[in-house]
Amino acid sequence: MLDALQSDLGAALTGLISGILLSIPVGPVNLTIMNEGARRGLIVALMISAGAVLMEMIYCTVAFTGFAALFTGRVMKAVMELTSFVFMLYLGIRFLTAKSVQSVSKVEARIEQRLHPHSAFMIGFVRVMGNPGVLLFWIVLAANFISRDWVQTTWESKMACVVGVGMGTSMWFLILCWAISLGHGKFSDKTLLRMEHFSGLGLLGLAVAHGVHIVIQLVNHTL
Repeated sequence: MLDALQSDLGAALTGLISGILLSIPVGPVNLTIMNEGARRGLIVALMISAGAVLMEMIYCTVAFTGFAALFTGRVMKAVMELTSFVFMLYLGIRFLTAKSVQSVSKVEARIEQRLHPHSAFMIGFVRVMGNPGVLLFWIVLAANFISRDWVQTTWESKMACVVGVGMGTSMWFLILCWAISLGHGKFSDKTLLRMEHFSGLGLLGLAVAHGVHIVIQLVNHTL
């Protein structure tokens, strides 16, 4: 019982850290929270954040329950470990070398045009739903977390990670809303890029740690 509880707490911590790192890069959701919060107030910013967090958790749940189970074989685990290393390395370099913040993609724009979100909550919800890259990110991470036993294949462990993701994402958005409430709703482009670069450094750090883990596994396997 104690081992299961420790395992679930570890899964929740894994979700918490990854949720924060995924939320920091300045994209359409963060920009919407900042712009609408500065223009319409703190409550609107919080409602947009709540919608974004809910959709993030839905994507994360889909990744864990619908795709991660496909990568439990020994060969697939090895493939996903290598894939996640390359993926995190790519994202880290992309965020670290970014010259400008992300804008709304064509896919997001089309979805918003069709759904016409009117409430602040639905604006945040649709902004995340319209970004398929979020689902792809969680599919890769979910498979990697399970392959490394950071998250177990049990329903409780997976849901603990999803809850952790929700907590991490909420923490970041609350910090953002708090900054807006202090009168900093309009961040300079330089500040936004620094946030993006900071996230890139975090992802590069994770990629390096993951790469070292893969090398150690290879060395132990060949000895």
